[in-house]
Amino acid sequence: MNAETKLYLEVAINSAVIYAFLVFAVGLIGRRQLGQLSSLDLVVLILLGSAVETAMVRANTSLTAGLVSATTLLTLNKLLTLAMTHSRRLRHLAGEGPLVLVHNGKFIQAHLDKLGLTRGDVVEAMRARDCASIEDVRYAVFEANGEVHIVTRPKAL
Repeated sequence: MNAETKLYLEVAINSAVIYAFLVFAVGLIGRRQLGQLSSLDLVVLILLGSAVETAMVRANTSLTAGLVSATTLLTLNKLLTLAMTHSRRLRHLAGEGPLVLVHNGKFIQAHLDKLGLTRGDVVEAMRARDCASIEDVRYAVFEANGEVHIVTRPKAL
């Protein structure tokens, strides 16, 4: 194996390791849909890209190194997405899947904390669905797509 091929193999390996780290680290930190990102969240995402770029390409600024890194990231993302469609455990590890935020009018604070959401975020979702009181909520569920689904209690006649 010549030196150039070895370098590009190292770029691919570094990109794969960083990809795996970021997928699971971001999953642990919290999940919000893209439209819910704050300006601080966006700055962190941009800085993450900049912070890991040099390590991924081993300080090689050639077009080939960039293409190898990008191809590795896109391929791994596609493979992970396919694997997650078949594995509930993998979806859970990557922070995917629904999570109950309110059950029978009571907030589940541990789940809110895990997602980085506040009670105000849930109340905002309730208002958007014309639900005025937390006592009226049977379930509030944070869906995999980032939306909060509200199921209200039946109204007394």
